Amino acid sequence: MHRFTRRIFFSLTLLSAATASATGIAVQVQDANGKVLPDTVIYMEPESGAPGGAKTAAAQIEQKGLKFMPLVTVVQVGATINFPNNDKVRHHIYSFSPAHKFDQKLYSGQSASPQVFDKAGTVVLGCNIHDKMIAYVKVVDTPYFAKTDGSGAARVELPAGKYVVKAWHYNTVGGATLEQVLTVKAGDLATAVFKLPMKPFTADDGSTL
Repeated sequence: MHRFTRRIFFSLTLLSAATASATGIAVQVQDANGKVLPDTVIYMEPESGAPGGAKTAAAQIEQKGLKFMPLVTVVQVGATINFPNNDKVRHHIYSFSPAHKFDQKLYSGQSASPQVFDKAGTVVLGCNIHDKMIAYVKVVDTPYFAKTDGSGAARVELPAGKYVVKAWHYNTVGGATLEQVLTVKAGDLATAVFKLPMKPFTADDGSTL
């Protein structure tokens, strides 16, 4: 068995074993060469088009070491994100993305106004003072979402039903979002593996790959 295939099988087995009685979906994400992909956003939309429940808790993206932390954040439509500046210098953060445009002038500490992300889509953050600072917010219209960990794995608990499972990474070729349709039975943990077409990573993209 190929070593990358073994790694995927092992990760999914661990997820399944840890939640044997849970109802949900376990996902493993890798690139075309079999390398695992952390920071991939995974979200599930019920095929009925009517997601239930809510997960609109506030999130935080801090500025520290002249970086946005975390690099990738996923929230549900309607969530609020705070932007504390924990650097010793001031930042001027902004976004020109259609899903949420804003411009927060130079500030330090906790003085930045919280932002409400009320439209689904991808929001790219930057700093007018430090060009290399960049971060991504994926806003999804469903309460069923997660972000892959260092092993490229993620798990979401949800009710039994049929779902469109989507995988998005900020560095895919053409901004591609891959999809799979899965049927989840009560008490089962369905599994999905995604292989995303990736652009070469650069030193300035904020990634740790």
